[in-house]
Amino acid sequence: MGYIRFEKSLMTNLEESLPKELLRTNRSGAYSCSSILDCNTRKYHGLLVVPIPELDDDNHVLLSALDVSVIQHGAEFNLGLHKYRGNTYSPNGHKYIREFNCDKVPTTLYRVGGVVLRKEVVFQHFEDRILIRYTLEDAHSATTLRFKPFLAFRSVRQFTHENAVASREYHNVENGIKTCMYAGYPDLFMQFSKKNTFIFEPNWYHGVEYPKEQERGYDANEDLYVPGYFEMNIKKGESIVFSASIQEFKTKDLCRLFEEEVEERSPRDNFFHCLVNAAHQFHINDGNGDEYILAGYPWFKCRARDTFVALPGLTLAIEEESYFEAVMRTAERGLREFMGDKPLTVHIAEIDQPDVLLWAVWAIQQYGRETGKERCIEKYGQLVKDIIIYIRSNKHPNLILDDNGLIRTNGRDKAVTWMNSTINGRPAVPRSGYIVEFNALWYNALKFAATIATDMGEPHETENLEEMAARCKEAFVDTFLNEYGYLYDFVDGNMVDWSVRPNMIFAVALDYSPLELSQKKSVLDVCTRELLTPKGLRSLSPKSGGYNPMFIGPQIQRDHAYHQGTAWPWLGGFYMEACLKLYKRTRLSFIERQMVGYEDEMFYHCLGTIPELFDGNPPFHGRGAISFAMNVGEILRTLELLEKYSYQ
Repeated sequence: MGYIRFEKSLMTNLEESLPKELLRTNRSGAYSCSSILDCNTRKYHGLLVVPIPELDDDNHVLLSALDVSVIQHGAEFNLGLHKYRGNTYSPNGHKYIREFNCDKVPTTLYRVGGVVLRKEVVFQHFEDRILIRYTLEDAHSATTLRFKPFLAFRSVRQFTHENAVASREYHNVENGIKTCMYAGYPDLFMQFSKKNTFIFEPNWYHGVEYPKEQERGYDANEDLYVPGYFEMNIKKGESIVFSASIQEFKTKDLCRLFEEEVEERSPRDNFFHCLVNAAHQFHINDGNGDEYILAGYPWFKCRARDTFVALPGLTLAIEEESYFEAVMRTAERGLREFMGDKPLTVHIAEIDQPDVLLWAVWAIQQYGRETGKERCIEKYGQLVKDIIIYIRSNKHPNLILDDNGLIRTNGRDKAVTWMNSTINGRPAVPRSGYIVEFNALWYNALKFAATIATDMGEPHETENLEEMAARCKEAFVDTFLNEYGYLYDFVDGNMVDWSVRPNMIFAVALDYSPLELSQKKSVLDVCTRELLTPKGLRSLSPKSGGYNPMFIGPQIQRDHAYHQGTAWPWLGGFYMEACLKLYKRTRLSFIERQMVGYEDEMFYHCLGTIPELFDGNPPFHGRGAISFAMNVGEILRTLELLEKYSYQ
């Protein structure tokens, strides 16, 4: 029995199976994504979705789908599935599915009469190429396979419709064809490991519909172009490999390539291995030696805050220090370019956000905990020192160090924190002035920098940093702690935000806290009573005004709900770290039960990973991006913390 495995009864039930998505990626940012039925339900879905930097910064759907038909005695049985206008599904190939499992590679078993066909899919690690292996496991008569490709050649943010501009031209290549619908796009090579016949029969399939886009209040219909179909015979026990790529391949090597790619795959045979597999999907190499962490799939790019929050969990927690160092090499260059007011040569968005430097220090701090202080100082001691000097010199364009030791920022007109949704260009949750997590991170950074200065033999600098930290600590408590035992979310002049939000948890979870023990426990208790869910911390307490926990409906409705009660697993990671720091082993069983709530997600939404956020009310449905780096990273880090505390 496999870990992620579904039987016929679920696979043939569209209500149960269509919401389950499957993501395959490579290191360039390209991906393949659809439902487990191979019925696309989002405009972001596609069998081959690749970045085309010559056109823009978006990914582009080249090959939307590939329908395979089994032909025996002149009768065709199409195994594909598409949703069309009017809630029509065709050609209903899901009714032939007998089993699906995802332990090593996604595998679907079809049965058509006496024919048993196995389909396995991999996405090549370092090339933009999708590989599909079809194996005829049983057949009692001569069998032919027919393959019908559905082409889009469009950005993931757009739709394609029948038009006179699309080129119908194609050229024969080894065991396949190449074609390109529009100027500026690369050729799409579709090849097989076996000689075949291509029948040119161009058609547009109209009214393909994407229900996930309908749910989000967007346009949801497009037309897809089918240039014709490939046909070939297949014998019992024979395997045929299909390749779709922007580069031609020697087809005699396709079977070997498929086997090699399968061998490189880590198994998804338990909760931890699923998360490790998901962690690797966020690894991006730009081809020039720079390594990045993608913020999430299918629409996020590399973002600075997400990188530093996710990085320790995605690397250190699974003993991959070398990839932490590789990403930090790229990120450090970007940070130094930003602090030096130089043009960025890295592809990391939002590096100018005021808390990014503080999260970078936190990430380095986690590196020091895993690898040792000496190695940490050798690699990143000077960077931490330079970041502190930069902030205390008030060189950041939107981060001011005041005489009381606190830092403030202007977030009235532009979202500057992780709560970054906007409505009509303005922050949906404006947070400005003294922001609670900024100052918790600042105090933590000062104390950490002081220990580095001590180890580097700089007693005068240590004294200065400790004095700044003491001033920050006193002002932090005076400014944020209220009579009800929790922390204000932000204080902006005379404006005090009484909302109960999760951002105060960082003042408890970080290694260096400005709070006393009793104050930490009080803050944690409020978070437990009002914010904790099985899927992380709510972004707003149900008792606070404006609570809106359901992330559903049109864009503006979701923008209002985004940080007004939805639950976020990455915040839950810091909450559980705070529990362990305060209560040690007595909270182990409690946190293990919290992990069960995340393990359930391995079988829903996008298999084997964690979505961006969850509704704040039961049943806590997953929403947003289908795979989110900060969530996966923090759950992995929590699992590592659990293991450490278990052996203390």
